[in-house]
Amino acid sequence: MKYLFLIFILYSFDVEAQVKKPVSIILDTDIGPDYDDVGAVAVLHALADKGEARPLAIMASNKNELVGPTIDILNIYFGRPDLPIGAPKGADAPDRGAVQKWPEMLVKKYPHRINATSEVPDAIELYRKILSAEPDHSVTIVTVGFLTNLANLLDSKADKYSRLSGRELIGKKVSHLVSMAGWFPKGREYNVFIDSLASAKVFLNWPTPVVYSGGEIGRQIITGKQLIADESLHSPVKDVFALCMAFSQEDHNGRMSWDETAVLTAIKGPEPYFGVQRGQIILQGGYNEWKDDAAGYEGPQSCEALQQNGLADAGSTADQ
Repeated sequence: MKYLFLIFILYSFDVEAQVKKPVSIILDTDIGPDYDDVGAVAVLHALADKGEARPLAIMASNKNELVGPTIDILNIYFGRPDLPIGAPKGADAPDRGAVQKWPEMLVKKYPHRINATSEVPDAIELYRKILSAEPDHSVTIVTVGFLTNLANLLDSKADKYSRLSGRELIGKKVSHLVSMAGWFPKGREYNVFIDSLASAKVFLNWPTPVVYSGGEIGRQIITGKQLIADESLHSPVKDVFALCMAFSQEDHNGRMSWDETAVLTAIKGPEPYFGVQRGQIILQGGYNEWKDDAAGYEGPQSCEALQQNGLADAGSTADQ
């Protein structure tokens, strides 16, 4: 299947109006196995504070019981305690904790109203509820974790919120999908191979444009050092980065910003941070390859991959 990565050229937008209008966005995260997800949530809230984003929900693609409380802690800290949270309910949904035990640290230190991920609503029901209430082609979904929820959303049936199938509802309500997934031009990336069947279903059947922020993008952008150096700041984001950066010599100067770059792109667009390349993603199990295709696919199912533009400070939002 062919895709077009630079989704913004597919529509006739008034650029000035688009800049002023906040992006209605749902963040889907596996928050827990890595801590760049915490940075991604911070970027989402920071850009919402600036009026650039309108968060609709944060969905967990990881059913680990500390994921729900972790998201709740961050939402409370950033002043959005009522931002909806969803999580997968299926027996086969991934369950991944953090080797550094930073979620355990957060729930002991910070206030939260959710005590376990099993307490939050089903992600698919929440997706359908939110999407059905939004204007057509208005919602951006950014996934920085497993594709489990989105595969299940594609398969979902008509319900009390909408008589449309999942694929029809996505096609009607979603503007585009931004996914931190894959390694380009080829490789094996964590979010893709953990639930490789879900990844294949989403990337082959998603009915709107897709933008991939590959592993090679976030690897080149390091965040966290400025954050933990700020002695006046007391926050769960700082505490997580401080704990985890000290845990690994690799992260001594900061963590690679895979998830932050995807959220940044979803809200602000690729430029001036990144270039884009049209082409075709090819999946083989948990592995992917990329085939350039300048013509792309001029239709709703289009796909693009980000390319590094060499901006050393592109990820600095997460440090603010």
